[in-house]
Order: sequence, then C-alpha cells, then structure tokens
Amino acid sequence: MTDAEIQSAILDMGRRARAAAHELVKLSTEQKNSILLAMADELDARQPVILEANAKDLAAASEKGLSKAMIDRLTLDPKRLKAVSDAVREVAALPDPVGETLSAWTRPNGLRITKKRVPIGVIGIIFESRPNVTTDAASLCFKTGNATLLRGGSEAIHSNVALAAALQAGGEKAGLPSDSIQLIPFTDRASVEHMARMDQYLDLIIPRGGKGLIEKVVATARMPVIKHYDGVCHIYVSPAADQDMAVRVILNSKTQKPGVCNALETVLVHRDIAAAFYPKLAAALVEAGVEMRGDTAALPHLGSSAKAAVEEDWKTEYLDLILSLKTVGSLTEAIAHINHYGSHHTDSIITRDRAEAERFMHEVDSAVVLHNASTRFNDGGEFGFGAEIGISTDKLHARGPMGLAELCSYKYLVDGEGQVR
Repeated sequence: MTDAEIQSAILDMGRRARAAAHELVKLSTEQKNSILLAMADELDARQPVILEANAKDLAAASEKGLSKAMIDRLTLDPKRLKAVSDAVREVAALPDPVGETLSAWTRPNGLRITKKRVPIGVIGIIFESRPNVTTDAASLCFKTGNATLLRGGSEAIHSNVALAAALQAGGEKAGLPSDSIQLIPFTDRASVEHMARMDQYLDLIIPRGGKGLIEKVVATARMPVIKHYDGVCHIYVSPAADQDMAVRVILNSKTQKPGVCNALETVLVHRDIAAAFYPKLAAALVEAGVEMRGDTAALPHLGSSAKAAVEEDWKTEYLDLILSLKTVGSLTEAIAHINHYGSHHTDSIITRDRAEAERFMHEVDSAVVLHNASTRFNDGGEFGFGAEIGISTDKLHARGPMGLAELCSYKYLVDGEGQVR
C-alpha cells in the first residue's frame, strides 16, 4: 500500500472508533462485565488459531536473529494464553470507575453541581514486542468505556491480529459495539505518524516501548500523550539506616526483575557509613552476579571486580544486572542528585529517622517515592489497582501507576430550576 492509502485506512479506523465510543458510553457496568467475560471465553476458544499465528511470529523472529529474551517476550503457549484470558476476567471483576461521583455541591442560587468520572473517548495505544499488551490495553480501556485503536510492533503482528480479532468477535456476541477494538495492520513507521496526527478522532495516545518510540510519538502527536521515558531509579542509604534492611531492599530492587522500568539503577550512600556499608552490599551484589560501577569514594570498598563509574552512569537505565554507586555527604546532596539525574519515576530512602524520610519524600520530584521499601513496588497490582495500563512520569492527568481511574476523564453535571445569570 502507498503512504496515502495507509493514511486513508487509519483515518477510517479512527472515524469508526469515534462512532464506537459514542455507543460505549451507553453500556452499563453489568453489560461491560458480560462482554469482557465473553472476550475471555473467545480467547480460550481460539487458542489453536492464536498459537498458530504466534508460531509465524516466532519463526520470523528466529530468522531475523532476535535475542532469546525478545523471543521469550513474543512467545505464547497454552499456559501463557490462559493467563491472558484470565487477566481479562480479572478486569471484569474490578470496580467500574465510570459514573463515580468525585464531588458534589449546591451553589447559593440553588444550582446543584456534580463532578463525575466519564470515559476519555478514543485511546490509541502504540506498543512493541509483547502480544499480551493487546489484550491488557484493550480490556482496560473497554472497562472504562473507551474505544481503542492499537498499533503493535512488526515482531508480533500475526499474534496481535489474532488476539484483537478474538476480543472483538467474542465481545460482539455479548453486545460489544462494532469497531470498539481495532488493531492497525500496518507496521511501517509512517503508520505511527499518521496515528499521532489524527487528533480529530483520537483523544489520547499512550506509547509503550523504548525511548526512541516515545520520543517519536511526543514529537508528532497533536493530542495528549501519557508516557514515561526512562526508569532511572535510586535508593539513598542514610546514616540512620538499618544496614541489613538496606542490603535486602537494594538486592530486591535490582535483581528481582532487572529489565523493567522500576528496577534500581543507582545507590547513593552517605559517606559516614561508606566504609562499613559498602563491603556488606558489595558481597551480596557479587553473589547475585551484579556488576558494580562506583565513584572514587566507593571503589576502595567494592572489591576488585568493581569498575569506575563515569558521568554517563548516573543517568543510565541499565535494565540489566549493573548498578552504579555514589557517595554523598548529606541528605540535601542525595535529593539534589536524584532530582538532577533521575527520571522522576521511582526513588526510595532507607532510614529509621522519620523526619529525614519525610523530607526526602516531600522534596524528591518523582511519581512514586518510598521509605524503607523496594522500588519494585511501583506497580498497579502492588498498589491494589488490580491492573495497570502503564506507569506515567508525566505530571498532568496521570502520574505513577495508571489503573482504571486514570483511563477516565470527568465532567460537571449541573441541575437547575430555571436559574439565569
């Protein structure tokens, strides 16, 4: 297809998504939950078709020489596909935020004003690699009454098409409006640009992927974008820290799942405890297979395997078993380092001094700030949201883990009895 034909096709999908959004607002919570359960049943029923499509993606990935980690992300098997359908059922079981009254009051002139949650409208999701994002994003957006336009990466195109088709077909059996869930079948980069410029139909875009993808969407989009760039997460270890606790929390933050955005990348240690704390931490990190990169004050205490840190290390999201370590002279210096080098994602302090913790949590400018806890807790499930669409480092509309409430907007309903101004 030519670029003009692709643009025309995407515009038509946007137009149909907008029409679907007008129908979705009419659905009750019970209807939406029934539709979600029908979607999950259809995913189970189409397991052979979906796995066959996934096999095509895996064969192409192998031919392209993609890494084992990437191929693992792409892989669906009966167990994983069952987890995908179960996740849709879990969304059905979550409380519906749409229609929730946020506040209400009566003016002196008798006008009664109510602020209520409503769907955003049409949400575009641009994502890479993992096919389960298709079902996660679509089910969460649908639960909140939003139509969804999905654009996945080329690596999972066959899987994504099969999953989206199952969701729409299964949902329609229970009353899902046509075109509520659409997957763009074009994987060229131009399709991202056309989607990002389609502000007459899309109310919001959420890019999920690498920094290059997010920067491209932000530079092009004519509608709001919810994003996070990097997860350069820190832990500051205070002189008032329980040092054994600090080692446990640092190990969990770095090694429990190193390739995710809320994994730890930099540890800041107060110089008053450097000589005592660094050897304890280094022994645990070496045993866990973590490569250490320390500043000049840290290196003498880290052992022979540690490397010298450079300026770039303080602002790097490794997404690997690599950790930078820096020595600071005060809480003020630690906060300044985090606010300068961090990505406003997730940062933690280890201390038994409550006043110190409160100052850190107040002054560190990040979406989630923790005290005596692992950075890995920045997660919708861990926060009790049940599910999340992603983690935002923006400050407007949504910040931190995005659950169902963050996929809603609000409006004011005003009741009168003939009042005029």
